[in-house]
Amino acid sequence: MKDVKIDYSRYFRDYPDKDGYFGEYGGRHVPPELEKPFREIADAYQSICHSAEFINELRRIRREFQGRPTPVYHCNRLSRQIGNCQIYLKREDLNHTGAHKLNHCMGEGLLAKFLGKKKLIAETGAGQHGVALATAAAYFGLECEIHMGLVDIAKQAPNVTRMKILGAKVVPVSRGMQALKEAVDSAFESYLASYEDSIYCIGSVLGPHPFPLMVRDFQMCVGIEAREQFKEMTGILPDAVCACVGGGSNSAGMFSAFLGDPVDIYGVEPLGRGPGKGDHAATITFGKKGTIHGFDSYVLEDENGNPDPVYSIASGLDYPSVGPEHAFWKDIGRVNYVTATDEEAVDAFFKLSRYEGIIPALESSHAIAYAMKLAKEMQTGAILVNCSGRGDKDVDYIVEHYGYGENYKFPEH
Repeated sequence: MKDVKIDYSRYFRDYPDKDGYFGEYGGRHVPPELEKPFREIADAYQSICHSAEFINELRRIRREFQGRPTPVYHCNRLSRQIGNCQIYLKREDLNHTGAHKLNHCMGEGLLAKFLGKKKLIAETGAGQHGVALATAAAYFGLECEIHMGLVDIAKQAPNVTRMKILGAKVVPVSRGMQALKEAVDSAFESYLASYEDSIYCIGSVLGPHPFPLMVRDFQMCVGIEAREQFKEMTGILPDAVCACVGGGSNSAGMFSAFLGDPVDIYGVEPLGRGPGKGDHAATITFGKKGTIHGFDSYVLEDENGNPDPVYSIASGLDYPSVGPEHAFWKDIGRVNYVTATDEEAVDAFFKLSRYEGIIPALESSHAIAYAMKLAKEMQTGAILVNCSGRGDKDVDYIVEHYGYGENYKFPEH
């Protein structure tokens, strides 16, 4: 499919198509009783996404409540440790609630109000989406129900506390691997039982149409801002753009602004403990085409079509599939999908903390780790990395398992 000719000047008109497909990926495979509410959401979104009133209100919220635009920052000391290639960060960790997730949650909250819904239902892995949705629910005066695996509840305790303080009901999920995939299953079941007065707010560019489209559109502010800010700072475009990929929301938002530019794009998947089954969540690297949670994409699955167990040190990345648009970008050759291990991510976590005074989320640390590796290979030029979230949620886990960085080296150049 790499020889497919894409007209990037009209890309966002052409993809997805009216049925929610990016090439052969996407679509909407849902039980018959959910076809009507999902179509209602799709129609409502198409109605309001071009509404000046909706757009102006969302812009006001982003400016006054979220603190957008978030800045682009030059990592001067970290770059010096590596060589002459310069690393820049898009600081989504400074977005209100500490990650990019609020970008689409506020949009989904506005959509829920438009539809007259009373409750927001969603899953969360690392808890960043859960916190963001609980924040949106509080802002708009809506109920909020967040499904979260028991493993992630234990690992991301600070975010669980934040969700509860914000008024959300946190539903523990004890089935299977007790992680993100099971949380999605549980949230879908809850929505199926209450869709008349609720809206399902998926946390990434995943799920049945129109969610991959909606979440990408709401996240595009990240890439649009970053592209403009980088050009203003340097006068040129970066040589490469880099972001972590689990489901793929932060990366879809970042990459979308650069698709038509002469810029190399890298999506960094979690290699975890290594390439063995159950040791990673690198879906595009090791997966195959399949169907999960109502959409077609790359999936990590066994010979019977059941999702494989997945793992990552970053709870927001351990999902056995990836957004359908990422699968499409992979097949047409526009985005390079690469990996970073747990150890590489933790090393990047400590290095960014010590050299720049920025504690990144473990999810973002995967992108920073690969950018550091790429900078050594490139030797010159500039790499723009999406720092998709801050690491407050991860510090207890890091200290328990890796200490305070005393076993890592931080040479002064």
